[in-house]
Amino acid sequence: MTILDSFRIDDRVAIVTGASSGLGVGFAVALAEAGANVSLAARRKDRLTATGKLVEDTGRRAITVRTDVTSPDDCRELVDATMRAFGRVDILVNNAGVGTAVPATRETPEQFRSVIDINLNGCYWTAQACATVMRPGSSIINITSVLGLTTVTLPQAAYASSKAGLIGLTRDLAQQWTGRKGIRVNALAPGYFESEMTDQFEGDYLETTVIPRTLVGRLGRAEELNAALIFLASDASSYVTGITLPVEGGMLTS
Repeated sequence: MTILDSFRIDDRVAIVTGASSGLGVGFAVALAEAGANVSLAARRKDRLTATGKLVEDTGRRAITVRTDVTSPDDCRELVDATMRAFGRVDILVNNAGVGTAVPATRETPEQFRSVIDINLNGCYWTAQACATVMRPGSSIINITSVLGLTTVTLPQAAYASSKAGLIGLTRDLAQQWTGRKGIRVNALAPGYFESEMTDQFEGDYLETTVIPRTLVGRLGRAEELNAALIFLASDASSYVTGITLPVEGGMLTS
């Protein structure tokens, strides 16, 4: 096997949650380009069709499953549907999530709980369902955030808490499952990438606050994050588990 071969995931099966938009679409296509068939999950099933077409354009197979990750039953059905279609689950990308920016004195219990339920609990339920069928050598990748490790002025208590919690969950699941089940569990911590989420920022926040804290001096490009994802999904990272890999252009050094 050459070094480039170790990054191939030919004929493996990946589940990507939050695959209807944003970074999730790029993750799904990158996994397909590296050789995987992909099970696409999101609440907006109509938008999954477009992602499925992009996957199939690479020559790989795709299925779409409407999934609310806050429902353990939905997560189990996602895994069951993937097993019916492909007979295996090798990779999980826990990407479903929401972002909020609400001052802590005004954030309601319902708002806070909703973010935690999707961003943290949803990852747990999906990982739990996948771990029952995954074989040794499988990989779970939790998409956390640089905001689980630092702050960038916006009031994001719920979001930051959920992403920091996901880093802790990653460590614990790796401790439980890597030695006993052979399932590696890692987290990917993106900084600020061009996406639907960054499009929502008002004014010059990115230019005046985010980019000056980024050593590279710009937002990230999707292909830069996708490359790190393929590393964690493939045998190239077979000796890596329980870690959080930041891909943030040097923001954490400032």
